[in-house]
Amino acid sequence: MASGPVPPRSSLTAKLLCYTGSTTENVQVQNLAYPADHSDPLLINWVKYSGNPVLVPPPGILDKDFRDPTTAWLTSEGKWRITIGSKINKTGIALVYDTKDFINYELLDGVLHAVPGTGMWECVDFFPVSKTEENGLDTSVNGPSVKHVVKASLDDDRHDYYSIGTYHEKNGTWIPDEPKIDVGIGLRYDYGIYYAAKTFYDQNKNRRVLWGWIGESDSEAADMQKGWASVQSIPRTILFDKKIGTHLLQWPVEEIESLRLKSYEFNQVKVQAGSVVPLDVGPATQLDIIAEFEIDKEALEKTTGSNVTFSCSSSGGTIERGALGPFGLLVLADDSLSEQTPVYFYIAKGSDGKLKTFFCNDQSRSSVASDVNKRIYGNLVPVLEGEKLSLRVLVDHSIVESFAQGGRTVITSRVYPTKAIYGAAKLFLFNNATEASVSASLRIWQMNSAFIRPYPNNKESQ
Repeated sequence: MASGPVPPRSSLTAKLLCYTGSTTENVQVQNLAYPADHSDPLLINWVKYSGNPVLVPPPGILDKDFRDPTTAWLTSEGKWRITIGSKINKTGIALVYDTKDFINYELLDGVLHAVPGTGMWECVDFFPVSKTEENGLDTSVNGPSVKHVVKASLDDDRHDYYSIGTYHEKNGTWIPDEPKIDVGIGLRYDYGIYYAAKTFYDQNKNRRVLWGWIGESDSEAADMQKGWASVQSIPRTILFDKKIGTHLLQWPVEEIESLRLKSYEFNQVKVQAGSVVPLDVGPATQLDIIAEFEIDKEALEKTTGSNVTFSCSSSGGTIERGALGPFGLLVLADDSLSEQTPVYFYIAKGSDGKLKTFFCNDQSRSSVASDVNKRIYGNLVPVLEGEKLSLRVLVDHSIVESFAQGGRTVITSRVYPTKAIYGAAKLFLFNNATEASVSASLRIWQMNSAFIRPYPNNKESQ
């Protein structure tokens, strides 16, 4: 970036970046930059404001606890408002600032929100979701038909948490609808390896799009050998789950479907308890899988409930068999199943007869390599009466992104198969339940690699 004076005010409020920097004394500060050429559709070159920094940590905030400003939104008074992540002792907080010109700021009394025990809030995000419409909203939208989401990346455990609630513009505060699932203690965007996510509003398609960071879970030596580390996730749209009221729905952006190649259909495939069924789809390293499962109703009714609690992460994975699960898919598996990454449901029946459905990814046998993470990921997924168990799985060589029940619960796994690669990678259905059979219907596409093209310079090249 070059350095220069502040641009004209009209262009400043249209296109600018507020970003976190660090001084020579290691103090986190907020800086300003603006496009060198406002007519450039890609905004490639940026100029740093010569008066940086525009914000420094306020009193009571430590030098290294002041980072990651949100997208700004307009208040009813015509001011711009942003939040910045921080903490006080072990309480995670989001500070709130108003500004008219992005150079001079007013710190509001109090905070947008605070949750004790959650530690430093990074990459805070704040945005509206519609309670009535099936589209995303501009960040400045507010009103009775809108709920607001607060999301924070917790530096302590490196996970992204969100909660849905009510925003009070007058005093710049937000209150969760369900305190038991407040930010940092309740719902996560993703129950796998996924962090530092942020959203933006796509005004051309009226959607809110989520980007997230998928880190590595192999050794640093392996990263050095391959010459790169970490990737961005497939972009996801975000909507309010009107049926549940507490969750967001995440779904791969529609552009992913342009990469679909040959498709395969399997209807009502019966998978008996304790069995594995191969699915002939050719090389299974790049797939888009949509599947629905129905479990035997008679087994559901006859199975005796238990007081034993279930957890994906503390279970033994797919080798821990229950009456009603696990069952699902084995992706990135070789013929002998010495390598496999199961994506599956597990139904637990309580002593009161009520069912709880869990959605899990088991990495324990994802690779024969010894220097990789092999944890088991997952969480509870709400399933309404009359709903079939549904999932969508995007497989891309070493990344598995899985979406259950339309995206109510999402898991990203980072796996490193050594045998189940290229043509040797296979796909299977499995059912490790002890008492219930399941039937599965699937639509599966082979996927092409993404085409990275230079941006068109003229109409002829479009």
